[in-house]
Amino acid sequence: MRVYIGADHAGYEFKNHLVSWLKDHGHEVTDCGPFVYDAEDDYPAFCLRAAEGVADDPGSLGVVIGGSGNGEQISANKVRGIRAALVWSEETAKLAREHNNANVVSVGARMHSTEDATRFVEAFLATPFSGAERHSRRIAQVETYETIGQLPSLP
Repeated sequence: MRVYIGADHAGYEFKNHLVSWLKDHGHEVTDCGPFVYDAEDDYPAFCLRAAEGVADDPGSLGVVIGGSGNGEQISANKVRGIRAALVWSEETAKLAREHNNANVVSVGARMHSTEDATRFVEAFLATPFSGAERHSRRIAQVETYETIGQLPSLP
């Protein structure tokens, strides 16, 4: 699978670990940076590029990494067609794919051990979207709002 990955200084070391881990596990990785540690770098420069890569490459997935993962998720979600999910466990990673068909996972490198965070990414990449009608319907509502600004009907 092709995986686009971006981080900031807080996620720099974990990103480098993950790039190697992904390649070792047969994934094709596009590293969107950073390529050197800079404590003053800004996550949008890297995370938006990773998200755009996913948006422009159907079937690919993305990983964005920061200290908490919050800003990185917010940035990725600004790219049309991206559904980025902040995960904090293997279960939330699986549910992001199964229920939300998330195509980008966001991880807080300062919130988890390298081993745990790697397992979250592994679970995300290995889990397919369930395709259940209720989940597809909800995703379609979000996509309609994203595209034309139409709110879903109230029950």
